[in-house]
Amino acid sequence: MSNSITVTSDDYNNICRLLDNIPNCSDELLKLEDEIDRALIVDAHEIDNNIVTMNSKVTFKFLGEDEQIQKVLVYPNQVKDNSHISILAPIGMALIGLSVGQRIDWILPNGNKKAIEILDVVFQPERNIE
Repeated sequence: MSNSITVTSDDYNNICRLLDNIPNCSDELLKLEDEIDRALIVDAHEIDNNIVTMNSKVTFKFLGEDEQIQKVLVYPNQVKDNSHISILAPIGMALIGLSVGQRIDWILPNGNKKAIEILDVVFQPERNIE
């Protein structure tokens, strides 16, 4: 997981607060904490519009597979249907802070490693900030 990631200061603070409120963090959640801790933190108006932030709609795929997947990255209490993916889900953890074209290898809870590539950030809430 040597790819650099970038997150907004708001996302960083909210994710840290979320993790702090979960008793007995699993190894999976510790991976998210490690990812966030190594991130470059920027103000919302400074983030590139091709980076996955919270509430972004992102298109990605698993390397070696043809299917393109589109999800909105949200906090657990915002998951409404299958079009959303929680930041606490293994794939959600992998998506945060990546940019279009970036790939990351992520180990799933079953021990399988998946390589994920970001194809597009269709919507990013920070794009409207001036």
